Amino acid sequence: MTYRAPPEPVPVPPSEEIVGGKYMTITEHLVELRSRLLIAALAVVGGLAVSAAFGNDIIAFLKEPAEGHQVSFQFIEPFEFVVTYFRVSLLGGLVIAMPVIVYEALMFISPGLTGKEKRWLYASTAGASLLFLGGVAFAYYVALPPSLNFLFNFGEDIAQPNIRIGSYIDFVTRLVFWTGVTFETPLIVMFLARFRIVSAGQLLRWWRIAIVVAFVIAAIVTPTIDPVTQALVAGPVIALYFFGIVLAWLVQPRRPA
Repeated sequence: MTYRAPPEPVPVPPSEEIVGGKYMTITEHLVELRSRLLIAALAVVGGLAVSAAFGNDIIAFLKEPAEGHQVSFQFIEPFEFVVTYFRVSLLGGLVIAMPVIVYEALMFISPGLTGKEKRWLYASTAGASLLFLGGVAFAYYVALPPSLNFLFNFGEDIAQPNIRIGSYIDFVTRLVFWTGVTFETPLIVMFLARFRIVSAGQLLRWWRIAIVVAFVIAAIVTPTIDPVTQALVAGPVIALYFFGIVLAWLVQPRRPA
């Protein structure tokens, strides 16, 4: 009986990739990327149009935390309020279009992932969205009122606050956005452990450094220098760090017994 060696697999050229049962060249990947970017851009434009229709309501919502103070808003440049209105509308458009943006990004990279990696990706995306929204809500309802109270009441016996609307909106949106970003700490810690960059034990041993870093981040994010406001932001970041350690312990690869 003559032995026959099994046929060698046909090599796939470096410029091609099997996606959905067919080969995709680099050019086809770029075409797909362009189409998905176009869809995401159209979603942002649509969200911008919807947000622009309610621009005054959004600005009024952002002004609510300052209503309890003797403060008047003004604009001193011809286009200042127009620019502020457009900035708020664009931010609202991004928030509205975010599900479409995330979906298109996932659909672009998902063909190259395994089924388990896809489940990880979708779950992490949902968790990141919830954490970001939680950080935004925390900044608006918890951190912002004492910050404004300190800023508007400091030196009130000498001068009354007359605030430029553009400066106020920029201040509020920056505080809200970056607080939302800092609330992504658990996912960052979890992914560091998942990809073997650090371990849960190392993260736990670094708790003193984490506390210092949390207060540094709070000092950068919060616009005031009073310790109460900074502690309001640093406290949740520290708690989220330890929550991230728990997630890291759950997801970190186990050594074979």
